[in-house]
Amino acid sequence: MSDDSTGSVKFTRKDFQSDQEVRWCPGCGDYSVLTAVQLLLPDLDVAPENTVFISGIGCSSRFPYYMNTYGIHSIHGRAPAVATGVAIARPDLDVWVITGDGDALSIGGNHLIHTLRRNVNLTIILFNNQIYGLTKGQYSPTSEVGKVTKSSPLGSVDFPFNPLSVALGAEASFVARTHDMDRNHMTEMFRRAHDHRGAAFVEVYQNCNVFNDGAFAEITSRDSRESMLIELRHGEPVRFGENDSLCVVLNEYGEASVAKADEVEASRILVHDEKRRDPSVAFSLSRLAEHPTQPTPIGVFRAVERLVYDDELERQLAQASAERGPGNLAELVGSGATWEVSG
Repeated sequence: MSDDSTGSVKFTRKDFQSDQEVRWCPGCGDYSVLTAVQLLLPDLDVAPENTVFISGIGCSSRFPYYMNTYGIHSIHGRAPAVATGVAIARPDLDVWVITGDGDALSIGGNHLIHTLRRNVNLTIILFNNQIYGLTKGQYSPTSEVGKVTKSSPLGSVDFPFNPLSVALGAEASFVARTHDMDRNHMTEMFRRAHDHRGAAFVEVYQNCNVFNDGAFAEITSRDSRESMLIELRHGEPVRFGENDSLCVVLNEYGEASVAKADEVEASRILVHDEKRRDPSVAFSLSRLAEHPTQPTPIGVFRAVERLVYDDELERQLAQASAERGPGNLAELVGSGATWEVSG
């Protein structure tokens, strides 16, 4: 931390690092995400004492221990619910939720979708490694069909969730995807999510090098990225590959598919519009790759403005106070076994 020429306090990464030893398996993708967040926060002009990280249960959920901010290590799947309470009670805080594919999409699925539906003002980072890492390698809600694990020795018969499709189906107002092999891209997605007013959801393809090593290697390795990662840029045609030789088009049913750019009319190439109110095109893009072994979009899928839960709740409280007086909750609760609420 230092003072600049104007007397303003400038924070550094060190100000956001706790004194706790970081304990993830050597080579885990969690380290990359942690570094990206710690490097980003000083640039956001936020203070550690005005920031809180809330997690559930899982490898990623150790995150709050490593941040020199407020933090809550809550219970399995309930981080969005706990974070909702914090965001409503303390609108002055920057609220982040750190979760994993098992934590958020299994026991926590209900809490996740309703937090997104309500558009609570917080930022959710979902670490997706397609496995339960903390409990030693069972298949998760994002594991592919046929995944052989300790809990599915003959191969999983569960059809996996697509996290982005779930978020878009819940009408999340900000939805993005990044991966742990590109710090710059991660940082930009986290920055965009933080700056968004409302519920922001970012999926991170994160490698578990012990129980699911290489799950995303076919699209994230340096040799593969150019032809396998489709970077979405608002207002630009969706093209990728060497010399932009590949593109994304929509068919007559609105389904997205990959085509060779020189084999389709330029007018057919999809122009990405992250601000489109209707989430159907973003949803189609989220379904473009059934598995992370096919050309896969990354970037911001949707970024729209709509009513924010916190703001509307505050508005109703102010309205009620103006019409009926401030009231006294403690007096009401202690007044007896029953009470009447007037219309």
